[in-house]
Amino acid sequence: METFASKLKTLRLKQELLLRQVAAAVDVDTSMVSKFENGERFPTREQIEKLATFFKVPEDDFLIEAYSDKLTYDFNEEPLALEILKQTVKKIEFKKMN
Repeated sequence: METFASKLKTLRLKQELLLRQVAAAVDVDTSMVSKFENGERFPTREQIEKLATFFKVPEDDFLIEAYSDKLTYDFNEEPLALEILKQTVKKIEFKKMN
């Protein structure tokens, strides 16, 4: 299954861009983009939006991919992960209704 990190790296390599070019577009240093591509760090929402604009990809797709990767990372070793996520969905739905 493709991750945000692999998708980001694929886009950069496909367009033959250097890390520093992507870093400049997102206003971070080169090492941060490298960490994004290696799944060592997760970008902020603002950085994801800038990356989506820079690569001309749907922002929603990038946001969903990045946040789902972050949640997967955070809950990877948690035995109750699915129950926690189900409860979270219920709470989000409730807040949207009120």
